[in-house]
Parts: sequence; C-alpha cells; structure tokens
Amino acid sequence: MKAHECYHCKQWVEKDEAHDCWTTTEAALTKDLSGDLQDAYARIRETAVEFGEQRIYASHSSIMFARKSCFFFVRPKRNFLEVVIFLGRAVKSARIKKVVASSKTKRAHIIQVRHRDEVEAPMTDWLREAYEYEPVKKAKPRNHGSRKKTKKKPRNG
Repeated sequence: MKAHECYHCKQWVEKDEAHDCWTTTEAALTKDLSGDLQDAYARIRETAVEFGEQRIYASHSSIMFARKSCFFFVRPKRNFLEVVIFLGRAVKSARIKKVVASSKTKRAHIIQVRHRDEVEAPMTDWLREAYEYEPVKKAKPRNHGSRKKTKKKPRNG
C-alpha cells in the first residue's frame, strides 16, 4: 500500500509500514497531554481503581473502565479530558455539559475536566454510582403451558 493518512487516527503511515491504530495503550493516549491533564487523568484513574475489580483498557481514542460493561470512559482531548459516565438516571448539574440516552436504562453524562482539583465530589460520587449500577432486568413472562381450547357452542336464538 502506498503512503497515506490513516482514516481513523489521522497518523501518517509510510509505504509498507505496519500500522494498527485499533490497538493502543493508555500511555499512548495520555503521553501528549499537558501536565495538568496528566495529573487529572491520574486522579480519575486512582479514584476508579479504589472502587474494586474492573478492566481498564484503551480502545480507539478512549480509555475504558468496565465491569460487565463500560461504566465510564475518558477521551483525552488537547485542552481537556472528556469524561463520559453512564448512570441509570439523568443528572442536572453545571459540571455536566450534556446528557444523552445511551440505552433503554442508561444515560451518558459528558463532563469536561481540565485540572486535578475538578476530580472531586460530586463527580467522584457519580463515578461510584456508575460503578455500582446494575440495571434491573424485567422478568420475562412465563408460559404456563397451553390451555385447552374449548369450542364455544353456537347460540340459538
């Protein structure tokens, strides 16, 4: 393949150079951040790790934090960290830039973080709530067997 710009990550790829932007790391996603943003990310990560067992992994341009499913992720930007927290309710706060329905049971809350000091309550409370959230599954209706159908007698009238 000739030299080209990767459609996904916008990195220049030389002719015959191996390139797989889908496999990335936390370090690769955070290495170019300013000192303030690196400190803020470290604080977010430390806070999440304290909650308990989870998987933390890089995917595309985000760092995912997951138990059974992703409960929040961080997307590093040039001037801020975009933190997206999945909660079972919509929260109204000046800290939250936008709330979007992400499924039947969850709402994605988008927050911009620019400094380590911003990683405190109520944001840390929302992260914990997202970690602990388990959607209530509706019970499936049970089939109690087929009822014997009886023919109705015609009315004479």
